[in-house]
Amino acid sequence: MNGFSQFWDQGDLITRGVALLLLLMSVSAWVLIFWKGWLLRRVRSDIARAVPAFWAAADLQAARTQLAAFDREQVLTPLLLAATALPNARTLEAHGQRASQLTRRLRDALHAVLQQLQFGQVVLASIGSTAPFIGLFGTVWGIYHALVSIASAGTITIERVSGPVGEALVMTAAGLAVAIPAVLAFNIFGKMVGVCEAELEGFAHDLREMQTGAATHESPAPRA
Repeated sequence: MNGFSQFWDQGDLITRGVALLLLLMSVSAWVLIFWKGWLLRRVRSDIARAVPAFWAAADLQAARTQLAAFDREQVLTPLLLAATALPNARTLEAHGQRASQLTRRLRDALHAVLQQLQFGQVVLASIGSTAPFIGLFGTVWGIYHALVSIASAGTITIERVSGPVGEALVMTAAGLAVAIPAVLAFNIFGKMVGVCEAELEGFAHDLREMQTGAATHESPAPRA
């Protein structure tokens, strides 16, 4: 603690600004890590329970009730709403083929859900890629500031150089400490989102097939 206080007292405005920026990035990364880890675990659990319960229901209304009970993060319900929605007869959407309408609505709903799951990934990637360079900049500036202070003192010894330079090198270590968890979390969450995406795409495909098949059965048979 004394070393940090000494480093903070010796640093100028830029050095303190870099340290505060790294602290802000670290806090932001860890908040996202805990939140997204909790969210994606819930989503994977919801999908694993909701999809079998949906298809095991006796009819669509019962399936809708089952889905609402298990879909806590609302990642499957938008797909069902898109599959069962009826377009306005006065719009261009209503003039297309039913299969094309289903595909478009399910695609839009799937993209919206994936944006929800991918929220925060850009922040983690940005922190992971920029934090080491910010820490390196803090180190370079700290060394420059320390050498200027030592030169102005008139006497240069190894003891006077090693202390300030060693403290400045801490900024590089701080940048790496901020970046490494962010990069690891970005990769892990990317894989988890990919797994969820595959499950959601499969569910959307099955909904489309169900609705297309229902429309085929409801259409009147051609006259001989």
